[in-house]
Amino acid sequence: MKKLVTPLLMAGFLVVTIAATIFVAGSANAFMRDETLARQDVATDVSTVAQAKRPKPEYMRRKVRIDTNERPGTIIIDTGRKYLYFVENNGRAIRYGVGVGRDGFGWSGTVKVGRKAEWPDWRPPASMIARERRKGRHIPSYVKGGINNPLGARALYLHRGGRDTIYRIHGTNQPWTIGQNMSSGCIRMMNKDVEHLYKRAPIGSKVIVIGPNSKSASNYYREKGIDILATLFNR
Repeated sequence: MKKLVTPLLMAGFLVVTIAATIFVAGSANAFMRDETLARQDVATDVSTVAQAKRPKPEYMRRKVRIDTNERPGTIIIDTGRKYLYFVENNGRAIRYGVGVGRDGFGWSGTVKVGRKAEWPDWRPPASMIARERRKGRHIPSYVKGGINNPLGARALYLHRGGRDTIYRIHGTNQPWTIGQNMSSGCIRMMNKDVEHLYKRAPIGSKVIVIGPNSKSASNYYREKGIDILATLFNR
């Protein structure tokens, strides 16, 4: 009898061991599968958020054909359409999407680039600090240049009659605001775009800012469509 029981016990032990191994392996595979799916979900969520924070396609940088009497090197900003044009030769211009002043902060006029800075420091005017304080928001009087600075990677300081207007063309650490009325009058650009413009627009460049209603835009320019080949080949 003992001879019979021993093989039975061993067989039973072997069956239990195999079953446990299969269960553990199955659980591990299930865990790995769930973990992979979870990571994919997170990646999808991150991608969705990143996509949501991108400006609309129409605000991506383009080469366009333009009809204007302004000389090459002139910057024309149409705050109604949310576009900035850098005029080039032969009826061409580079068109950038921009963010502009919110209601009550729009403006127009002809100014010049009086100063330029890379990764500029931000010193908000006292009027802005007081205005935001009344809304219950505290903004610092000084923010050192860098990726967290509201002025972004570059700034072109706009002057009139040799004096600072307090308005700038600058980058932003909030690229999703491009194409919107969000600023206190400054012209916002994506960092990669303001770096692109910064290389092309020297100090002294003429800047024409067309007001929010864009009714006078035709006095300064008419866009005649995208220059497809130049845009594709970055010419």
